[in-house]
Amino acid sequence: MPGSTLVTDADVLATLGRDDAEWAPVGRPLAAVRAGSAEEVQAVVRACAERRIPVVTRGAGTGLSGGANAVDGCVVLDVSRMNRVLEIDTENLLAVVEPGVVNNDLKAAVAEHGLWYPPDPASAPWSTIGGNVSTNAGGLCCLKYGVTRDYVLGLEVVMGGPAGEYGSRVRLGRRTTKGVSGYDLTSLFVGSEGTFGVITEITLRLRPAPVAAPRTAVGAFDSLVAAGAAVALLTRRGLEPAALELLDRACMEAVEDWKHLGIEPGAEAMLLARIDAAGDAGSAEADAVTAAFQEAGALWAEQSTDAVEAEALFDVRRLAYPALERLGPVLTEDLCVPRSAVPEMLATIEKIGRRHGVRIATIAHAGDGNLHPLLITEPGDEAARVAAQAAFEELLQAAIAAGGTVTGEHGVGLLKRDGMRSELGPAVCSMQRAVKQTLDPLDLFNPGKVVGED
Repeated sequence: MPGSTLVTDADVLATLGRDDAEWAPVGRPLAAVRAGSAEEVQAVVRACAERRIPVVTRGAGTGLSGGANAVDGCVVLDVSRMNRVLEIDTENLLAVVEPGVVNNDLKAAVAEHGLWYPPDPASAPWSTIGGNVSTNAGGLCCLKYGVTRDYVLGLEVVMGGPAGEYGSRVRLGRRTTKGVSGYDLTSLFVGSEGTFGVITEITLRLRPAPVAAPRTAVGAFDSLVAAGAAVALLTRRGLEPAALELLDRACMEAVEDWKHLGIEPGAEAMLLARIDAAGDAGSAEADAVTAAFQEAGALWAEQSTDAVEAEALFDVRRLAYPALERLGPVLTEDLCVPRSAVPEMLATIEKIGRRHGVRIATIAHAGDGNLHPLLITEPGDEAARVAAQAAFEELLQAAIAAGGTVTGEHGVGLLKRDGMRSELGPAVCSMQRAVKQTLDPLDLFNPGKVVGED
C-alpha cells in the first residue's frame, strides 16, 4: 500500500487505539495503518476481511464515548492523513472533502470564497469532518443552523455486505439540494460511528457567510437552575439566537486558572447568546434576549458588539473541557432534554452529584437542551471513580425520565450502550442490530460499539 504507514510500535498503538473518553474499555490492536487514499482504505478492508480481522476507524481521536477505541486483535485504520479539500463549488454551495479534514480548516477554506460551514463542535480546532459525520456532531450554533446531518449531501464509503465483497467503494446521496430516490442511506450512515463501513469522501452543503457582525448577550445568574429558567423563558418567547451556551462557576474558574483571560466569574452560572441577525432585527433580538435574562432573575445582563470581546467569551466555553481535564480524570455526559425541562434537569444534576459525593461541573448547549455535566475525580482515587460511574449511569436514567436522550452529539460508543438500550427498548434495539447485520454481516467494522453486546 504505497503512501500508507503500517504501525506496530506498542507505544504508538496505545495512542492510536483510544479516543478521549475517560474509563471507556480499550482493547489491544494488532496494528494500525495510516491510510492516504481511498484505494489504500479498500486494500486494508479487503485484507482484514479475508483474515476476519476487525477494523476500527479513527480520525483525530477527540471522541468522548469510546467509539474509536480499539478492540482486541483489530487493525486501527487512521484516516487523518486523508485531509484534502477536493472541491469548493461556489455556484452550488457545496464542498467535497476527505474525512481527515479538520473542521476549522474547512471553515477557513470556504470562508475565502465567502461561504460558511456552520457545524461547530467545541472540538472544531482539532476534530475531523469524518469524525463529525460519524457521530453526527452538533456544536454551539446548531440551535439555529442544525447539526452535521443537515449538511451532508453525499458520502463515499468502503464497505461490504450488500454492496459486494468487502472493500467495495460505493457512493451514497447526491449533489443536488433535493432528492428522494430510494431510502436515505446517507443519513443512515451519519451518526453510525464507523459500524457500517469506512467513510472516504464527504459532500457537504454550505451557506453564504454571515454578513453582519454578531451581537453577544451575556447574563450572570446566582444558580444553575436560574440560568435554566432563562433558557426556558427564551424558548417560550420564540427567541432563537445562533448560539445559547451555559457555563457554571467551576468551568469559568478552571479556564481562568489555565489561560488567564481576565474572566472574573462573580456568579454561579453564565449564559452566552450570539445573535447574528442583521440590522434592526439583530438589535431587537439582542434586546429581547437581554430582557429575558433580566426577567428570569439575572444578577446582571449586558450586550456587546465588540467582536474580540465576544470571541473571548465563547473561547471560555470552548476551553472548558480541556481546562477541567487538567484537574483530574473527567467523565463527560452528553444528555439532551426538552428545552422546557432544562431547569429541572440542571437541579437533578446537582442533586445526583451531592448524593454520590461527586464534583460535577456543567457546560451546555443550553438553547437546544444539550447538557454536558462533567464528572471530575482525583487521579488514582478508585472510590471516586466508582462513585462517578454510578452518578454517570443515574444521570442517563434521569435524562430518559425527563423525556430526553442519553446522547445529543457525542455518540453511544462504549459508554452509553446500556443507556441507549434503556432509552430505545428491546424492539428498536433489535431493529438497529438487524441493520448492522445486514450492512456488515461479518461484524468487521467497529464491533462491539453502539448496538454491540458487552
